[in-house]
Amino acid sequence: MSGATQRSGPPADRASTPPGPRPPGGRSGAPRGPAKPAAFPPGPSPGPDPASIPTLWRRRAFRRVLVGFAAIQVVIAYGVAGYRWIGWSLGDALFQVVILISGVGLGAVRPLEGPFERTHTILVIALGISSVAFTLASLVQALTESELLAYFGRQRKMRQIDSLSGHTIVAGYGRVGALVCAELAAAEQPFVVVDLSPAHAEEIETRGYYCVTGDATEEKVLVEAGIARARVLISAMPNDAENVFITLTARQLRPELLIIARAEQVATVKKLKHAGADHVVLPAAIGAHRIVSLVTNPAAVQFAELVTQRTSLAIEMDELPIQPGHPLAGHSLRDADIKRRTGVIVVAIKRADGRLDFPPSGDEILAPGDSIVFLGRRENLEMFRQQFLGKSSQ
Repeated sequence: MSGATQRSGPPADRASTPPGPRPPGGRSGAPRGPAKPAAFPPGPSPGPDPASIPTLWRRRAFRRVLVGFAAIQVVIAYGVAGYRWIGWSLGDALFQVVILISGVGLGAVRPLEGPFERTHTILVIALGISSVAFTLASLVQALTESELLAYFGRQRKMRQIDSLSGHTIVAGYGRVGALVCAELAAAEQPFVVVDLSPAHAEEIETRGYYCVTGDATEEKVLVEAGIARARVLISAMPNDAENVFITLTARQLRPELLIIARAEQVATVKKLKHAGADHVVLPAAIGAHRIVSLVTNPAAVQFAELVTQRTSLAIEMDELPIQPGHPLAGHSLRDADIKRRTGVIVVAIKRADGRLDFPPSGDEILAPGDSIVFLGRRENLEMFRQQFLGKSSQ
């Protein structure tokens, strides 16, 4: 449940370049250990670092093409210089050399009478044809290698996406989508971005995110993004109609999927709810509410930022549903002694009937269907999950 507020100037929807994501642990405060690619799961290899992807100059085949063109220029210069030395004009010398290295079969510009002229011509022919052949072969190799690299790169990307499980699908890499990806990367959550724009797809892959290029309203594109194994889908398109259609499609494919949709108009909220969205977010309404809160209750806003942002305190908030058979079911908070055992603070209890106990008393019994809302440092939350869930969040 931890979140973060927007911190940088957002790009224009589906047009401008989105802001770069903050690396894990890159915010102010205590170091959080070595950074790792947040868009990838711990198991499979995250693939090459964007900085290590070969550029054209680093590719051997491309360098061979440049060497071939340079060799042709050297042969032309050598041939023209030789004919000029024996008294030919610059135009005749250049035309003669071009005829010889291109192999078009035209006759000599001037009669080749002396042994030096014939020997020089033979050398120009041999060197010129060799240079042209080398350049053409290198060019074919470079083009073939580019196609192969692109093909195998796509295949590797799809294998990595297929290995994801419990990830988040972000539909749309516009103004909001870029910020969502940045926050997911900072939270070290695996995710896949779906966007139709090739320019956005190139930017996404450059930042090291998994990307599927296509229309998120199409079922096959969502299937390619791993919706069958995903935990959450975030529809962040700038168009409300697209968000409604994406929500309908995703709900049909995965009835149990958690769907969070963006809305621009208040009237769209009801439509998105009917389409199957679990949560609908209006960025404009949230921004207006935050502005008013800073005026009327700045202390509460500052505390909320302290809790929801990864600051130097690294405080996070989370929620735990009490299922039947859970170790906390049938016990009070006082009996569980959560604060002493884990350092986590329980700030509220959400009852099954919708009531909210805030602040909670330590003597009320937790029943199946209730949920507890707690906050603490990241290491304390990890200890809580290990003791009361029997698993790690990683």
